[in-house]
Amino acid sequence: MKRSAPRFSIVIPCFNEERYIEPTLQSLKDQLFKGSFEIIVVDNNCTDNTVAIARKYGAKIVTENQRGVCWARQAGTEAASGEIVISTDADTLLSREWLQNIDQSFKKDKNCVAVAGPCTYIDGPWWGQKYSKLLFAFVSMAYPLFGAPFYVTATNIAFKKSAWNGYHTAMTQGGDELALLHDLKHKGKVVFDNNNPVFTSGRRLNEGLFHSLFVSLLVYYLLAYHLNRLFKRTIIGMAPAYRAPVVKRSRKVWAYSTSLLIILAAFIHLPGRDTLVKQSYESLSQVIRVAKHVL
Repeated sequence: MKRSAPRFSIVIPCFNEERYIEPTLQSLKDQLFKGSFEIIVVDNNCTDNTVAIARKYGAKIVTENQRGVCWARQAGTEAASGEIVISTDADTLLSREWLQNIDQSFKKDKNCVAVAGPCTYIDGPWWGQKYSKLLFAFVSMAYPLFGAPFYVTATNIAFKKSAWNGYHTAMTQGGDELALLHDLKHKGKVVFDNNNPVFTSGRRLNEGLFHSLFVSLLVYYLLAYHLNRLFKRTIIGMAPAYRAPVVKRSRKVWAYSTSLLIILAAFIHLPGRDTLVKQSYESLSQVIRVAKHVL
């Protein structure tokens, strides 16, 4: 007898996550949701005990040798058999009501193709925790104005597999969030539920404020996303994985600053820069309109 497809497929990309993944998987096992769901752990070149831990919790293991979170999410989603695919991370804890709340959001609106929620940093520097709360408060306030969130996090987004056209794997960071959101908004309604957060590690911020803002956010996220999208291939690759103990980088501050200036100078001479500038201006104008309304 053929088994029916699960309601949800939860995709978790992994690269050496043995320190974090067990609490994540346990939080999924503790869900109050009464329907069926599968857990898909994507082995993205793990060399530790991540896969063994995942098997212990009954997860489906998918192997993706091409390094990068977008490639891992792509492989996991392709292997998903659920009606709705949920993207989260291996260092993220989920409340017991998480799946139940997502299910209810989809049932409330037949035109809904995706449901997103906020994430909160549970450790790391104090300013990181304030930043995440402020960011998603702004997303929540802007949501009624536009009828869709202007930003989603790949740690907390569910979407109908039938509405999915694939991840933009050339975009590295941002291809699993910004590009996915862009595609889904053309398929139907994207709901933002500010009352259904996930709780994720703040290890990404432990390099310090300068590195987080100017290297991680500006270079590896925003600049890389726009350049890779413009050229439809990888111009700026993946940021280093956050696995090793934090090392003081005070000697490298000027190196990072110089690298950033070189990248920006090169960008000025890129073909097609006018199009990218126009897109950036339109995005900035949208944010300004929201700010004026809120303030």
